[in-house]
Amino acid sequence: MRRFSTVLILAALALTLPLVAAAQDGDIDKVNGTAQVDAGQQAGDVSTVNGAVRVAAGARVHKASTVNGAVELGDKAQATSLGTVNGAISMGRDSRVTGEVDAVNGRIELAEGADVGGKLGNVNGTIVLNAAHVAGGIHTVGGDITIGANSHVEGGILVEKPSGWFNFNSRTPLVVIGPHAVVQGTLEFHREVVLKVSDSAQIGPVKGATVVKF
Repeated sequence: MRRFSTVLILAALALTLPLVAAAQDGDIDKVNGTAQVDAGQQAGDVSTVNGAVRVAAGARVHKASTVNGAVELGDKAQATSLGTVNGAISMGRDSRVTGEVDAVNGRIELAEGADVGGKLGNVNGTIVLNAAHVAGGIHTVGGDITIGANSHVEGGILVEKPSGWFNFNSRTPLVVIGPHAVVQGTLEFHREVVLKVSDSAQIGPVKGATVVKF
C-alpha cells in the first residue's frame, strides 16, 4: 500500500502547479484542460490536472499522466508510462507502454495487441485485457480483473487486502481468466475473491482462492 500512498501524495503536489502551462524539451503541461498529442507526433512528458491526456494513433510520448481525468493511448501509440488519479486508462490496438501503467480509482482497459512492459494496476476499478500482454504482473485492491481470451500475463496477479484509506471497500472482486489466456506466476489473493478460470486457460499457482472452472 505504500506505493499507492506515494501516488496520492504526488497527486496532491500536482494540484499546487501554477495555472500557466510550461513546456520544456517537448513536454506538455496543462491545468484545467485536455493535453493532446496529435497522430504521428512526438512529445516528452504530457500531463494535466482536471483534464484528460490524449495521445493519438501512432504518436510517441514519454510519460502521460493526469489528476482527475482519463489517459487515452491511441492505436499503435507508444509511451514509457501511464498514470492517473481518479480517471480511466485505455490503450488502443497494438499500442505499447514500456514501463508501468497505474490508476487510482479508475478503469484500465487494453485493446487487442496492446503491450505493457512493466506492472499494471489500480486501487479500485475494473481491469480488462482483450488479447493483450502485460509483462510485469497485475495488481489491485478492490477492482474486478478480466484476462480476456488469448491474453498473456507474466508476473502473476495480486489482489491486496484493503487497509487505511481503502478499508471501506468490502465488495468481493471478480477475477476471470478467459479462454486460451495464459497467466504465468502466482495468482495471490489477500482477500476473498471469486476466481473463474476457463478450461482452456493456463495459470500458475493459486494462493488464497479456490478456482471455479468454466
